[in-house]
Amino acid sequence: MNNVLLPRIGTFFLLVGCAFLILFVISISAGEVHTSYLLYAIAALFVGLALRGRPPKKEPTRFIRIRKAAQRSHHRHGDEKPSAKTENK
Repeated sequence: MNNVLLPRIGTFFLLVGCAFLILFVISISAGEVHTSYLLYAIAALFVGLALRGRPPKKEPTRFIRIRKAAQRSHHRHGDEKPSAKTENK
């Protein structure tokens, strides 16, 4: 799955888990304890944290000028490399 999509889904599960946790606290204050809300909250928070994962690694800044120069020269010259088939004919 796409690396950009998974953290978003993880954030959704974190929000759902927080909502179930709030519902659990409200059920306690109402006098009817619904432990299923607590179990749903724990499960959703766990899944959310697992999907969020680590933040993406930053692009290395080492040799950045050399990479940019290589990209510029590559774009300037284009991809006009003759193929091996046309050279043999």
